[in-house]
Amino acid sequence: MSRARWDAVVVGAGPNGLMAAITLGRAGMATLLLEAESRPGGACKSAELTLPGFAHDVGAAVHLFALAAPALRSVPFEKHGTSFVHGSYPLAHPLDDGSAVLLQRSVSAMADGLGQDARAYENLINPLLAHMEPLLDQFLGPPLRPRHPVLAAGFAKDGLLPLTVIAGRFKEQRARALLAGVGAHSVLPLSAPASSAIALILTATAHQYGWPVVRGGTQRLTDALVAEAVANGVVIETDRRISSLGQLPDARCQVLDVTPRQLLALDGAQLPQGYRRRLERFRYAPGAFKLDWALDGPIPWRAPEVANAVTVHVGGTFESIADAEGDVARGRHPGRPFLLLVQPTVVDPSRAPAGKHTAWAYCHVPNGSTTDMTERMERQIERFAPGFRDRILARSVHTPADLERIDANCVGGDIGGGLQDLRQTLARPVFSLDPYRTPVPGLYLCSASTPPGGGVHGMCGYNAARSALRYLGAARN
Repeated sequence: MSRARWDAVVVGAGPNGLMAAITLGRAGMATLLLEAESRPGGACKSAELTLPGFAHDVGAAVHLFALAAPALRSVPFEKHGTSFVHGSYPLAHPLDDGSAVLLQRSVSAMADGLGQDARAYENLINPLLAHMEPLLDQFLGPPLRPRHPVLAAGFAKDGLLPLTVIAGRFKEQRARALLAGVGAHSVLPLSAPASSAIALILTATAHQYGWPVVRGGTQRLTDALVAEAVANGVVIETDRRISSLGQLPDARCQVLDVTPRQLLALDGAQLPQGYRRRLERFRYAPGAFKLDWALDGPIPWRAPEVANAVTVHVGGTFESIADAEGDVARGRHPGRPFLLLVQPTVVDPSRAPAGKHTAWAYCHVPNGSTTDMTERMERQIERFAPGFRDRILARSVHTPADLERIDANCVGGDIGGGLQDLRQTLARPVFSLDPYRTPVPGLYLCSASTPPGGGVHGMCGYNAARSALRYLGAARN
């Protein structure tokens, strides 16, 4: 019998598909990467969304795991002309009294800003920083295969708690508000079990590695991943839309950067019924409503130090953020939504004409929402930056449906590949010691619907490729 031309075929050239292809290519596998669109990257792209000369990130803008995740750390970005830049602070959180909480790289430097809660904050974060490498190794891998069981158990004592419980350890609003904003990245109610896990990991990551942006735009990150894939022998073909598993080129293994819904649509009765039923129970998270602005000047924050941070959490107190995220979880549109805002031109003026700026923000909305949140979002920014609207030259609006058109994995505007509550962290997409492997021999999943979930870290693709390589090694014997 003749050998298949390809050792591996990867479908989908988002960050996870690209990282899967890179990992397979580095192992000497003849790898073909197929992308349905005309350009690789999924939503990890940049474009002039508003006015000529203004570069905006279509999807991800600030890269919380870019310097922390082993997969991306293995990519020689500088060799490919890509660099990361940081603000003076990884994060600023403005408050209604005109001040702001600043998350600084040094935990001790935050003492003055956190007042009588400084010690409690240090006690919460410093133990994580003391074991950051093995903690990330655990957090970014399959949850049912603990690589550091003692460390995982220690983290679970706090990580499995609702963030409302962790917030109860603080006496003042400032530390509570800071944790609420970071915890809202989980797209869970702050009262949900395990809502603390994302807050703790992301906060520790900000201290240890920072939350950078890519100089020139996120497109440069995708370009570097493409270059690294090609350098390792990967063949990339764009405009290759796959509508069924039967259309896949013959290969010894196939790795799909798709969510359960897309896999079910591709299936031609190859998947066992029991596995199909489990995939059908997979739940998607609330969606995102995203705005990009071309600005005539910097955002006029009432607290001037906010202008020195790339990422800004706009929502006020812990209670306000908890109310907003609770509304979304109940299928409502909050009157005062919590915003994740990025102002990249404070450190990267190349993204706009001289003296001009760009900004990017999204809020959470019910999955598939058609409600226009523009007015509510801009009113929230005005709350902390009076005169913001006067700086707007143009805006670009992306509804949940728009985000799904850009990247089919953003089902209903869900940018994280599926709800990440406690149950679906352990069963992502199904309960399995190897969640990347499907029951079909040689068929793997590598999207954000597998561990560790959403974010530009490449770990889903990296982990899936390593699982496939174990299979290919066994298949040789």
